[in-house]
Amino acid sequence: MLCIIPARYASTRFPGKPLVMLGDISMIQRVYQQAQKASLVTQVVVATDDQRIFNHVQSFGGQVVMTNPDHLSGTDRCAEVARLYPDESWVLNVQGDEPFIQPEQIDLLCQTLRHATGGIATLAKKMEQESQLFDPNCVKMALAQNHHALYFSRHPIPFLRGKETTEWLNTQQHYKHIGLYGFAKDVLLELALLQPSPLELAESLEQLRWLENGYRIRVGITTLETIGIDTPEDVARVQHFLDMLL
Repeated sequence: MLCIIPARYASTRFPGKPLVMLGDISMIQRVYQQAQKASLVTQVVVATDDQRIFNHVQSFGGQVVMTNPDHLSGTDRCAEVARLYPDESWVLNVQGDEPFIQPEQIDLLCQTLRHATGGIATLAKKMEQESQLFDPNCVKMALAQNHHALYFSRHPIPFLRGKETTEWLNTQQHYKHIGLYGFAKDVLLELALLQPSPLELAESLEQLRWLENGYRIRVGITTLETIGIDTPEDVARVQHFLDMLL
Protein backbone atom coordinates (compact mmCIF):
# COMPACT_ATOMS: atom_id res chain seq x y z
CA MET A 1 0.00 0.00 0.00
CA LEU A 2 1.08 3.55 -0.73
CA CYS A 3 1.57 5.61 2.42
CA ILE A 4 1.30 9.39 1.99
CA ILE A 5 2.24 11.80 4.77
CA PRO A 6 0.69 15.25 4.17
CA ALA A 7 2.76 17.99 5.79
CA ARG A 8 2.25 21.73 5.62
CA TYR A 9 4.25 24.48 7.26
CA ALA A 10 1.53 27.08 7.86
CA SER A 11 -0.34 25.55 10.79
CA THR A 12 -2.43 28.11 12.67
CA ARG A 13 -1.73 26.66 16.12
CA PHE A 14 1.84 25.52 15.46
CA PRO A 15 3.65 27.04 12.44
CA GLY A 16 6.53 24.89 11.20
CA LYS A 17 5.26 21.88 13.12
CA PRO A 18 6.65 19.17 10.77
CA LEU A 19 10.19 20.49 11.28
CA VAL A 20 10.12 20.70 15.07
CA MET A 21 12.86 18.57 16.62
CA LEU A 22 11.84 15.70 18.91
CA GLY A 23 15.12 14.63 20.41
CA ASP A 24 17.61 14.82 17.56
CA ILE A 25 15.12 13.91 14.79
CA SER A 26 12.44 16.11 13.24
CA MET A 27 8.77 15.23 13.63
CA ILE A 28 8.28 14.55 9.92
CA GLN A 29 11.30 12.24 9.81
CA ARG A 30 9.97 10.28 12.80
CA VAL A 31 6.60 9.79 11.07
CA TYR A 32 8.36 8.75 7.86
CA GLN A 33 10.59 6.23 9.61
CA GLN A 34 7.70 4.71 11.55
CA ALA A 35 5.71 4.29 8.33
CA GLN A 36 8.66 2.62 6.62
CA LYS A 37 8.70 -0.07 9.32
CA ALA A 38 5.14 -1.20 8.56
CA SER A 39 5.29 -4.57 6.79
CA LEU A 40 2.23 -3.93 4.55
CA VAL A 41 3.43 -0.56 3.23
CA THR A 42 5.10 -0.69 -0.19
CA GLN A 43 6.35 2.90 -0.35
CA VAL A 44 6.22 6.11 1.69
CA VAL A 45 6.07 9.66 0.32
CA VAL A 46 5.65 13.07 1.96
CA ALA A 47 3.19 15.49 0.32
CA THR A 48 3.97 19.13 1.07
CA ASP A 49 3.48 22.63 -0.28
CA ASP A 50 6.52 24.13 1.45
CA GLN A 51 10.07 24.23 0.09
CA ARG A 52 11.60 23.99 3.58
CA ILE A 53 9.81 20.71 4.28
CA PHE A 54 10.59 19.46 0.76
CA ASN A 55 14.32 20.15 1.21
CA HIS A 56 14.38 18.60 4.68
CA VAL A 57 12.75 15.35 3.55
CA GLN A 58 15.22 15.09 0.70
CA SER A 59 18.07 15.69 3.15
CA PHE A 60 17.28 12.48 5.07
CA GLY A 61 16.70 10.48 1.88
CA GLY A 62 12.90 10.46 1.92
CA GLN A 63 10.55 10.58 -1.05
CA VAL A 64 8.66 13.86 -1.28
CA VAL A 65 6.27 15.52 -3.73
CA MET A 66 5.53 19.25 -3.96
CA THR A 67 1.76 19.77 -4.12
CA ASN A 68 -0.68 22.57 -4.88
CA PRO A 69 -0.60 25.18 -2.07
CA ASP A 70 -4.35 25.78 -2.40
CA HIS A 71 -5.43 22.43 -0.94
CA LEU A 72 -7.74 22.89 2.05
CA SER A 73 -7.11 19.45 3.59
CA GLY A 74 -4.62 16.64 3.87
CA THR A 75 -7.05 14.40 1.98
CA ASP A 76 -6.95 16.72 -1.03
CA ARG A 77 -3.15 16.72 -0.87
CA CYS A 78 -3.11 12.91 -0.70
CA ALA A 79 -5.45 12.66 -3.68
CA GLU A 80 -3.11 14.79 -5.80
CA VAL A 81 -0.15 12.56 -4.98
CA ALA A 82 -2.13 9.32 -5.36
CA ARG A 83 -2.77 10.19 -9.01
CA LEU A 84 1.00 9.99 -9.58
CA TYR A 85 1.03 6.30 -8.60
CA PRO A 86 -1.29 4.51 -11.06
CA ASP A 87 -0.18 1.06 -9.93
CA GLU A 88 -1.30 1.62 -6.33
CA SER A 89 -4.93 0.72 -5.52
CA TRP A 90 -4.79 1.45 -1.78
CA VAL A 91 -3.66 4.69 -0.16
CA LEU A 92 -2.86 5.46 3.46
CA ASN A 93 -2.93 8.95 4.94
CA VAL A 94 -0.64 9.03 7.96
CA GLN A 95 -0.79 12.53 9.34
CA GLY A 96 2.49 14.36 9.74
CA ASP A 97 1.82 15.23 13.40
CA GLU A 98 1.70 11.58 14.60
CA PRO A 99 5.42 10.95 15.27
CA PHE A 100 4.71 8.11 17.69
CA ILE A 101 2.45 6.08 15.44
CA GLN A 102 3.52 2.43 15.65
CA PRO A 103 4.17 0.21 12.59
CA GLU A 104 1.72 -2.32 14.06
CA GLN A 105 -1.00 0.34 13.98
CA ILE A 106 -0.30 1.11 10.33
CA ASP A 107 -0.46 -2.60 9.50
CA LEU A 108 -3.76 -2.85 11.41
CA LEU A 109 -5.07 0.04 9.32
CA CYS A 110 -4.08 -1.84 6.15
CA GLN A 111 -5.89 -4.97 7.34
CA THR A 112 -8.98 -2.95 8.32
CA LEU A 113 -9.01 -1.25 4.92
CA ARG A 114 -9.01 -4.57 3.10
CA HIS A 115 -12.29 -5.42 4.87
CA ALA A 116 -13.83 -1.95 4.48
CA THR A 117 -16.75 -2.34 2.08
CA GLY A 118 -17.07 1.45 1.88
CA GLY A 119 -13.43 1.93 0.92
CA ILE A 120 -12.44 4.00 3.99
CA ALA A 121 -10.76 2.85 7.21
CA THR A 122 -9.35 4.44 10.34
CA LEU A 123 -8.34 3.43 13.88
CA ALA A 124 -9.58 4.05 17.40
CA LYS A 125 -8.39 3.24 20.91
CA LYS A 126 -10.41 2.79 24.06
CA MET A 127 -9.95 5.90 26.15
CA GLU A 128 -8.44 5.53 29.60
CA GLN A 129 -7.62 9.09 30.67
CA GLU A 130 -10.25 11.56 31.78
CA SER A 131 -8.05 14.44 30.62
CA GLN A 132 -8.36 13.15 27.04
CA LEU A 133 -12.13 12.87 27.31
CA PHE A 134 -12.53 16.62 27.80
CA ASP A 135 -9.64 17.78 25.60
CA PRO A 136 -11.02 19.27 22.34
CA ASN A 137 -7.75 18.41 20.60
CA CYS A 138 -8.42 14.73 21.32
CA VAL A 139 -11.10 13.63 18.87
CA LYS A 140 -13.70 11.18 20.16
CA MET A 141 -15.82 8.78 18.13
CA ALA A 142 -18.96 6.69 18.48
CA LEU A 143 -19.04 3.24 16.88
CA ALA A 144 -21.77 0.98 15.55
CA GLN A 145 -21.74 -2.70 16.54
CA ASN A 146 -20.34 -3.58 13.10
CA HIS A 147 -17.31 -1.34 13.79
CA HIS A 148 -18.35 1.43 11.45
CA ALA A 149 -18.06 5.03 12.64
CA LEU A 150 -21.29 6.74 13.66
CA TYR A 151 -19.85 10.14 14.53
CA PHE A 152 -16.66 12.01 15.43
CA SER A 153 -16.56 14.92 17.85
CA ARG A 154 -14.27 17.14 19.86
CA HIS A 155 -16.88 16.90 22.64
CA PRO A 156 -17.14 13.75 24.77
CA ILE A 157 -19.53 11.27 23.14
CA PRO A 158 -21.78 9.75 24.20
CA PHE A 159 -23.14 12.19 26.76
CA LEU A 160 -24.10 10.24 29.88
CA ARG A 161 -27.29 11.71 31.27
CA GLY A 162 -27.62 11.56 35.04
CA LYS A 163 -23.95 10.67 35.61
CA GLU A 164 -21.21 12.85 37.05
CA THR A 165 -18.51 13.45 34.48
CA THR A 166 -15.98 11.77 36.79
CA GLU A 167 -17.96 8.53 36.33
CA TRP A 168 -18.15 8.60 32.54
CA LEU A 169 -15.08 6.51 31.69
CA ASN A 170 -16.05 3.84 34.21
CA THR A 171 -19.69 3.72 33.08
CA GLN A 172 -19.48 3.81 29.28
CA GLN A 173 -16.77 2.94 26.78
CA HIS A 174 -15.38 6.00 25.03
CA TYR A 175 -13.08 5.84 22.01
CA LYS A 176 -10.22 8.09 21.01
CA HIS A 177 -9.67 8.57 17.28
CA ILE A 178 -6.17 7.77 15.99
CA GLY A 179 -5.27 10.23 13.26
CA LEU A 180 -4.69 8.13 10.18
CA TYR A 181 -6.85 6.86 7.33
CA GLY A 182 -6.84 4.26 4.60
CA PHE A 183 -8.66 4.57 1.29
CA ALA A 184 -9.42 2.61 -1.81
CA LYS A 185 -7.89 5.01 -4.33
CA ASP A 186 -11.07 5.48 -6.35
CA VAL A 187 -12.93 6.45 -3.15
CA LEU A 188 -10.15 8.88 -2.18
CA LEU A 189 -10.48 10.64 -5.53
CA GLU A 190 -14.26 10.89 -5.00
CA LEU A 191 -13.80 12.40 -1.54
CA ALA A 192 -11.51 15.09 -2.96
CA LEU A 193 -14.45 16.36 -5.03
CA LEU A 194 -16.78 16.87 -2.06
CA GLN A 195 -17.53 20.34 -0.71
CA PRO A 196 -17.17 21.17 3.01
CA SER A 197 -20.27 20.14 4.97
CA PRO A 198 -22.15 21.73 7.90
CA LEU A 199 -21.04 19.21 10.53
CA GLU A 200 -17.46 19.37 9.31
CA LEU A 201 -17.45 23.15 9.59
CA ALA A 202 -19.02 23.00 13.06
CA GLU A 203 -16.46 20.57 14.51
CA SER A 204 -13.54 21.29 12.17
CA LEU A 205 -13.30 17.55 11.41
CA GLU A 206 -13.05 16.63 7.75
CA GLN A 207 -14.20 13.02 8.22
CA LEU A 208 -17.68 14.32 9.07
CA ARG A 209 -17.93 15.48 5.45
CA TRP A 210 -17.63 11.88 4.34
CA LEU A 211 -20.28 10.65 6.78
CA GLU A 212 -22.65 13.45 5.78
CA ASN A 213 -22.28 12.38 2.17
CA GLY A 214 -23.18 8.76 2.96
CA TYR A 215 -19.73 7.16 2.99
CA ARG A 216 -18.98 4.46 5.57
CA ILE A 217 -15.79 4.38 7.63
CA ARG A 218 -14.66 1.05 9.05
CA VAL A 219 -12.76 1.29 12.34
CA GLY A 220 -9.99 -0.96 13.61
CA ILE A 221 -9.41 -1.02 17.37
CA THR A 222 -5.82 -0.66 18.52
CA THR A 223 -4.57 -1.19 22.06
CA LEU A 224 -1.41 0.84 21.43
CA GLU A 225 -1.23 4.42 22.64
CA THR A 226 0.02 7.29 20.52
CA ILE A 227 -0.06 11.04 20.75
CA GLY A 228 -0.46 13.71 18.10
CA ILE A 229 1.36 17.02 18.34
CA ASP A 230 -1.16 19.87 18.08
CA THR A 231 0.53 22.74 19.95
CA PRO A 232 4.04 23.75 21.05
CA GLU A 233 3.06 22.77 24.59
CA ASP A 234 2.53 19.17 23.45
CA VAL A 235 6.23 18.83 22.61
CA ALA A 236 7.18 19.18 26.28
CA ARG A 237 4.76 16.40 27.24
CA VAL A 238 6.06 13.64 24.97
CA GLN A 239 9.39 12.74 26.54
CA HIS A 240 8.17 9.30 27.66
CA PHE A 241 7.20 8.46 24.07
CA LEU A 242 10.66 9.53 22.95
CA ASP A 243 12.17 7.22 25.56
CA MET A 244 10.13 4.32 24.14
CA LEU A 245 11.57 4.90 20.66
CA LEU A 246 15.20 5.35 21.74
